[in-house]
Amino acid sequence: MATLDEELRMDAEEDAREADFIQSQLPSDLKERFTKEEILRLMDLIVEYYYESGVLDLDDDEIEIDLEQVADAICKKAKKEGLGDYQADEVFFVVQADLDYQEQTL
Repeated sequence: MATLDEELRMDAEEDAREADFIQSQLPSDLKERFTKEEILRLMDLIVEYYYESGVLDLDDDEIEIDLEQVADAICKKAKKEGLGDYQADEVFFVVQADLDYQEQTL
């Protein structure tokens, strides 16, 4: 059984792999727009959105995710929390790559 420190380290490593994947999937004009730290913060907001929206409580065959709606919500929350002023059409690609990563690793 892993200790708490080991679990936290493994989670951080997994998050770093996911952030690298997301950055690699972004269109070339956006690769420089988002730092790894920004992607990690956006990933946290994406997870929060999914929890708060109830998407994670649905059966797999009931899940329908509107990526534009997610991106818009993430931008509003990031601005509200002082994390940055992002454009939904740019964050859309982060949300899409995050979903692609989740689908590949599940």
